[in-house]
Amino acid sequence: MFALVKGPGEELEAVTTLGAGDLHLAGELVGALNSFLADRDQTALEEVLNRAPKPVRMAAQQYLRDNCAPAVGAFTEYGPVDVIREAVCFGKIDEELEEYLESAYTIGLGIRMSNESRRDGGVWWVIKLLSDEVSVPASAEPRTWALPAEATVLQTWTSGERASDVGPVRSALNVAEDATAQGRWVRVHTLLHSRYDVDYEGSGTSEFVVDVFDAPIPRER
Repeated sequence: MFALVKGPGEELEAVTTLGAGDLHLAGELVGALNSFLADRDQTALEEVLNRAPKPVRMAAQQYLRDNCAPAVGAFTEYGPVDVIREAVCFGKIDEELEEYLESAYTIGLGIRMSNESRRDGGVWWVIKLLSDEVSVPASAEPRTWALPAEATVLQTWTSGERASDVGPVRSALNVAEDATAQGRWVRVHTLLHSRYDVDYEGSGTSEFVVDVFDAPIPRER
């Protein structure tokens, strides 16, 4: 069994070998591996691998560890998304910024926003837009932006847990603004929080997550 590696030239890399007595698993295993690449959901893959001989299971798992690690931090550990708008900066939280986020949120784009300390003493709000919101299973922590190693989370606010009359965008901005006034580093992002752990894509609610860190606002880069 081979993996097709995309690049300047397509190449095949060996993943594992099935014996004659295990060929009935081939189609199911290929499907589970392809599904894992798409959404990093290990449930179906583990179900197939648990029925395969130990050498097959170990070889497939080792290949995935070496070549298909989740992209934690860059985007998400639950699935690939594309950046469609990089580093849009706003000088303050106002109606213009709120309208920008509302528009992106309405059409289902993924949002990532963080504060940066400006050289003149003010604050930048740096926003990155992603091609989609990413789903997380019901039992998983509601976060698709990996926590930084250099700071401790002081507070995590989610719109799914706290209903508000002003809506999720304004509510998230209020939390971010209050924490910034205290000199805290803040990151805001959106996700699709599922009601299920399996086949969760499209079965959840869109939420805002605000992480407030026990760290000063980082300086602009």
